[in-house]
Amino acid sequence: MAEILDYFRKERLPHIWCQGCGHGTVTSALVLDFDTLHTAHGRAIAFATGVKHAKPKLKVIVMTGDGDCAAIGGNHFIHAARRNIDITTIVMNNSTYGMTSGQYSPTTPHGMLGTTAPYGNVEFDFDLCELAKAAGATYVARATSFHVTLLQDLIEKALMNKGFSVVEALTQCPTYFGRKNKIGGPVELLNWIKDRTVNVKAAAALPPEKIQGKMLIGELHKVERPEYTATYAEMTTKIQRTFNDYKGGNRGCELNSD
Repeated sequence: MAEILDYFRKERLPHIWCQGCGHGTVTSALVLDFDTLHTAHGRAIAFATGVKHAKPKLKVIVMTGDGDCAAIGGNHFIHAARRNIDITTIVMNNSTYGMTSGQYSPTTPHGMLGTTAPYGNVEFDFDLCELAKAAGATYVARATSFHVTLLQDLIEKALMNKGFSVVEALTQCPTYFGRKNKIGGPVELLNWIKDRTVNVKAAAALPPEKIQGKMLIGELHKVERPEYTATYAEMTTKIQRTFNDYKGGNRGCELNSD
């Protein structure tokens, strides 16, 4: 135990976030009273898929970042959406790799600076909500660390959805993203995020030029379609029944997908 305590940054307790980081706000929007599993970077959704497959009755939640989810874990993200497996994924998107010194990520806006983009990001960023929607997610929403009440409401709705749910939470990284792009400290960065967003309900009444370049927040997509583990269980039951009939002497039955 003493050896483990040696690795704790005691001066950072009760939390380990950098001063002004938005991730603590996002995690506070979710009551953390459940079993957790700390996975390999980029594999959170893969681990969650295995847990959900093994224990379908569990409510499985993934807390992930933009680099973890959209880069090294991108394939897991789109295929979980395609399967519509009942997992709620909360993506904390601070537009940078905040844990490893501020490299640009798949969600860093075009032209913005990072330690690996000293002259501006030449790539164009993913819209994670549109990506999730196109891949097959049945619930997609976005909020920010500024709009905390909205964030809590959307997380609750995502947890109620039967299928793959995505809540993107735009958060501030003043230590790297804000400083590198000369936006300012936590307050200035929060205002910068607020000014770049518009509620989807308000956007419906605005002319196109008023929402040009803005990111929509709120409930963006909600549909119903069969959930993966439920469909898998139905198929397994059907195959087992057919197999038992065959073992019982009903040689006329066939194993098929009808």
